[in-house]
Amino acid sequence: MTLRATLAAGAIAAVAWLAIAASVLAASPSPTAAPGGDPRSSGQGPGLVGDPAFALLVVVAIGVGSVLATLAYVRLTAHQRD
Repeated sequence: MTLRATLAAGAIAAVAWLAIAASVLAASPSPTAAPGGDPRSSGQGPGLVGDPAFALLVVVAIGVGSVLATLAYVRLTAHQRD
């Protein structure tokens, strides 16, 4: 590939990237004025969607599970080190 073709391909890729980025920047994070209010929240306040206690429980369960899996792996592969 020649230098000219490489530069042309780079320019086309840059223009395409900017066209995609421009459409993404057009979105607005603010809620719409639709009747019924903000659909992202169920009346708990801005950004409080879901159950935080359940999310915390899941995070703790994943942590405990990963510790148990690591300990089991170490115990099962301990005989290979001797």
